[in-house]
Amino acid sequence: MKTELVTTLKRQATRILADLHRSKEPVLITEHGRPSAYLVDVEDYELMQRRMRILEGIARGEAAIAEGRTRTHDEARDALSKWLK
Repeated sequence: MKTELVTTLKRQATRILADLHRSKEPVLITEHGRPSAYLVDVEDYELMQRRMRILEGIARGEAAIAEGRTRTHDEARDALSKWLK
């Protein structure tokens, strides 16, 4: 992963963005020697967001199972049939 100072980002944003789009490698932006932000390509960010939504859905499903909030096949079919009419 590439690292850039925030001052470098301010001065050379066009070059840094061009490198980012070409390499697809995230850039860690630092301020005063400490990590401050990540700069990522839009397509990569959107892919990460889609994956996160899928993982959150799986986590909600696992929590529902652990809490006993489940239905049998017949119960689910009956509940859905009311929606599909």
